[in-house]
Amino acid sequence: MVDVAFQSNRTAAAPTGRRRAGLRNALRRKSMSAFLMTLPLILLIAVLVIYPALYSLHLATLNKAMTKFVGFGNFEFLFKRETFWLVVKQSCIFAISAVVFKALIGFIVAHFVHNVPANKQRKWRGMLLVPWVIPPAMSTLAWLWLFDPSYSAFNYTLAFFGFGPIPWTGDAMWARFSVILVNVWYGAPFFMIMYLAALKSVPEQLYEAAAIDGANWWQRIWYVTLPMMRNIIAITTLFSLIVTFANFDIVRILTAGGPLDHTHIFATWAFRVGIEGSDIPLGASVSLFMVPILAVAAIFILRDITKRGNES
Repeated sequence: MVDVAFQSNRTAAAPTGRRRAGLRNALRRKSMSAFLMTLPLILLIAVLVIYPALYSLHLATLNKAMTKFVGFGNFEFLFKRETFWLVVKQSCIFAISAVVFKALIGFIVAHFVHNVPANKQRKWRGMLLVPWVIPPAMSTLAWLWLFDPSYSAFNYTLAFFGFGPIPWTGDAMWARFSVILVNVWYGAPFFMIMYLAALKSVPEQLYEAAAIDGANWWQRIWYVTLPMMRNIIAITTLFSLIVTFANFDIVRILTAGGPLDHTHIFATWAFRVGIEGSDIPLGASVSLFMVPILAVAAIFILRDITKRGNES
């Protein structure tokens, strides 16, 4: 009788074991299929991103003629140049100022569009996204005409109010302001559309509960909207910080780094040193200096996101 019971238990356990083995095999097959499907993208990233990055590291260790290994010699040379530290300061001012203003304007405009009736939101979204969808080079050329010292539309308008002409690209302070203004104009719609999507995901019940508790408009923004949008704000800020630090076309077209190198950022100065100055290793060293700055920013932002995810 005991043998019969034991044999029946083995018979019942056998299909269960086979099912588990079949499930494991299926999972293995799905993971392999997923890997094979993503393999072209992995290869593309390796060819277009990883290989150039490693090759830049290799170039940064060579001399100007690219015939001799110099180790950290290019970085030591950069650290002794005042222009390099000016570029570091200008890049940080440009990126941080532009991202802050883009985030602020995007947040305000997103709230405006969010409160527009649903049947009119598509029209407003389409109009406000125009600066972002226009190629930066084309829009910057239009801004260059607006800032032109002889035919500036801004100076022509200011003349009606009795203000003298402003050297938009001829003075260091105004040139910095101009490149930041153009970058904000171009990038603010991206923040707007991201924040608008985040606003639509905030449950209306939270606003109703806050209103019942007596919260005013600002308190609803501070205690309901911002906490619900913090992850989106952090990710958008990080992405925009990376793109703004690596910006090239706006500064290159608008000021070409002038006057007297006072608007150069990493990308434009690396081009000036590496391509125009025929010193490819030194240009690679300049561009690689962005990596530690962006890595520190990414670590702090992503750590904050992970911490909030664990708390929730």
